[in-house]
Amino acid sequence: MATFSHNGGGLIEAESLSKVFDSAKGSAPVTVLRDVSLRVDPGEMVAIVGPSGSGKSTLLYCLAGLEPATSGTVSLFGRDLAALRRNALAKLRRDAIGFVFQAYNLIPSLTAAENAGLPGRLARRRGAASAARESMRAVGLSERGGFLPGRLSGGQQQRVAIARVLASGASLVFADEPTGALDTRTGEQVLSLLRDAASGERSVVLVTHDLEAAARADRVLVLRDGLIHSELIAPTAEDVLEAVRAAGEGASAA
Repeated sequence: MATFSHNGGGLIEAESLSKVFDSAKGSAPVTVLRDVSLRVDPGEMVAIVGPSGSGKSTLLYCLAGLEPATSGTVSLFGRDLAALRRNALAKLRRDAIGFVFQAYNLIPSLTAAENAGLPGRLARRRGAASAARESMRAVGLSERGGFLPGRLSGGQQQRVAIARVLASGASLVFADEPTGALDTRTGEQVLSLLRDAASGERSVVLVTHDLEAAARADRVLVLRDGLIHSELIAPTAEDVLEAVRAAGEGASAA
């Protein structure tokens, strides 16, 4: 596993984070995130929920360094992302961060096992092939390792995406609606894998509309209009539903 010192702080620390997107000519800029501050510690699974348009995915992308913040700071492993040069940021993402998205993002010309082992190969990490085999076993796809993605079901492709994260040894895993295109049973399998991944020094940050998925997290952040409306600790699905409903009603009244 790639290790990065966080000096006793959070793996993620965001302070007064804001994100503004330019609109079409003649239109006012759109503020998507407003003064968001949060922290994610090692071993935590944190879910981000909220009404549509509340800024969930934008927050995830800013935290992961995929989207630059307009103002405020994001630090991963104690490193301010805005202070990193492009190559240093790319290396950090390659060595310590994993991504699981609804679209799977597998390379069609590579087998499932090759997709799982790709980050390790790109990093020239020793034991990358064995790590890929072990991760494919962990997600229950050892017998599908030689298949191209096009021959796998959606759920199997998503499990390959998780195997890729596991094989990479990523300390931070970001997941954006990873069960959105899956049936209930397969979604449960994927969530269990993500839940198990959040342990020790590894943390998972999940954006989801699935309240049952959110209830698996240690903490749930409820967004409304780009702000953290509430924070729930070890909630039930009913707790999450009530908080999201309250956030939606607040957004409607604003």
